Amino acid sequence: MRLRDVSPGDVDACVRMRCDPVMTAGLGGPLPREGMADKVGRDVRQVAAGLAWITMIVPDPDRPGVVEGTVTIWSHDTGDGPLTEIGWMVLPEFQGRGLGRRAVRALLEQARDQDRWGVVHAFPAIGNAASNGVCRSVGFRFRGETEVDFAGRVIRTPHRAIDPRTDLDR
Repeated sequence: MRLRDVSPGDVDACVRMRCDPVMTAGLGGPLPREGMADKVGRDVRQVAAGLAWITMIVPDPDRPGVVEGTVTIWSHDTGDGPLTEIGWMVLPEFQGRGLGRRAVRALLEQARDQDRWGVVHAFPAIGNAASNGVCRSVGFRFRGETEVDFAGRVIRTPHRAIDPRTDLDR
């Protein structure tokens, strides 16, 4: 497994992740397919500008177009100041293999090694046992429940956080 930056050719994979009712059940439901190419274009520009790490999970470096999922770190303003967040999705046919855990850990190790992002927060869906398990296994600390906005939808979620500089095993 390796992580590579999102590219304009990733629209179909992003549609499969963000526009599928099963994949987005805990996130308020699927996003509309229209506009997904524009969203991927914005993602590519954010990565190029160094504003976010939006990566695709690739099983075989010799086949970079085959994508199993995505893991992303970005900062945004919460109204109370900036917050760095991580999110991930693994396509159904690749779930249950520890891929999400490995990809999340790899991106957090990169953040630690580059001393970037500081404390990283995660807001997995309450009913997403796999993502909550990823958080626990990687070392995120539970900080309570909260409501977050995902694509204009307010969802209730556990709030978890990790400081890759101090909380990741070497």
